[in-house]
Amino acid sequence: MSQIEFIGMIQTQKVSEIHAAQGPAIDRDYVRAFARAHENAGFDRILVPHHSTGPDATLTVAYAASVTERIGFMLAHRPGFVAPTLAARQFASLDQYSGGRLAVHYISGGSDDEQQRDGDWLDHDQRYARTDEYLEVLHKVWAADQPFDHAGVHYRARNAFSEVKPVQTRNGRPHVPVYFGGASEAAIPVAGKYADVYALWGESLAQARELTTRVRAEAARHGRSVRFSVSFRPILAETEEKAWARAEAILAETRRLRVVQGFGRGGPQQSEGARRLLAAAGQGVRVDKRLWTAIAQETGARSNSTALVGTPEQVADALLDYVDLGVSTFLIRGFDPLEDATDYGRALIPLTRALVAQRLANRREAA
Repeated sequence: MSQIEFIGMIQTQKVSEIHAAQGPAIDRDYVRAFARAHENAGFDRILVPHHSTGPDATLTVAYAASVTERIGFMLAHRPGFVAPTLAARQFASLDQYSGGRLAVHYISGGSDDEQQRDGDWLDHDQRYARTDEYLEVLHKVWAADQPFDHAGVHYRARNAFSEVKPVQTRNGRPHVPVYFGGASEAAIPVAGKYADVYALWGESLAQARELTTRVRAEAARHGRSVRFSVSFRPILAETEEKAWARAEAILAETRRLRVVQGFGRGGPQQSEGARRLLAAAGQGVRVDKRLWTAIAQETGARSNSTALVGTPEQVADALLDYVDLGVSTFLIRGFDPLEDATDYGRALIPLTRALVAQRLANRREAA
């Protein structure tokens, strides 16, 4: 067990399962307030997500970094739409401009429809094979002291080189931390080779134990270790009864809004992570201590959509069960996005950190 990291998520306008998007796609005032709310709440990083019809995530990170001072960022990036040589220079530049605050979450893509909007016609497993080569080239560019050639299945380059290197290093070499998602048989080997942090959606404890065990074993084959992140949508209130009432209100509004927008119950497409969330939902609406799966059931688990419901103390206690499995990072975001980020900083984040610190102290004393 080690110190834990909290990651939030910002978007370029107010939107969630219970808030329909309104107005322009980019609201600079909202982005600024949203980013600063996370910094003030004590988050370590902020995820900026990628969608095939949304604003550019790289530029959003650049703007959000310019209006904050300390908080780190996690850029969601889909390999395949820019050359890895160019991406290496972009990420190194952004790491320089942000003062070493960048990490990148590589998402190979769990939806053929999403990929094809940007002209990518590879299938699911081919996308992970491409990501493998993409990350190989990316790291070569950062590490290279002189130009090099590369000839692979997906990429060819002659005299590839970057004058700009990341601020951050790993083992003495320039490096931007690699967060990685993907739970399929095609994804796990890539995670084992490259992931600094492997990201799961909010699965049950049994599912998380099984998946983290597989990823650890794959990383060990390469002489590596990997940290783990789990994503939840905490629903908090001053009493457990009020928290569950709030959860039911969120479900009702989600259903109402999906009817208004003309959406049916969603499906997981090609995402193994989504299938795993739906498998958790198949165990019941409430799993383990307080894992709530109703929104995942309603939406087809097309994003991290399972919640932990209760008082801050109860949710912190549930998070510690994942810490006991070796999880060191939690990505938490709310259904009322900005307001919940602020609320998490009042009690949930400091309380969870204090509980982990106390456990560490107890173990040191026992030793």
